[in-house]
Amino acid sequence: MDVNQRQIALSLLEGLREDLIYGHLNNGSRILDVADLRQYIYEQMGRIRTNTFVMDGLYRNDNGHGQDISKSNGHKAHP
Repeated sequence: MDVNQRQIALSLLEGLREDLIYGHLNNGSRILDVADLRQYIYEQMGRIRTNTFVMDGLYRNDNGHGQDISKSNGHKAHP
């Protein structure tokens, strides 16, 4: 593991620790055990994947493909 990977891992763990203080599952219950923690992590990963998918669809990716945000839903952007 290089320095950047360690910094990212440490940052993720610190963020997770802070999230667990106030964290709730999608159903509103508190995180009480390892199974809840696992579910919370899956839910967060799902949010990240969904947000990434949406953003990739709205903005052009490196290949120049994707939906132009000004043309989404058939509406034209107004200056």
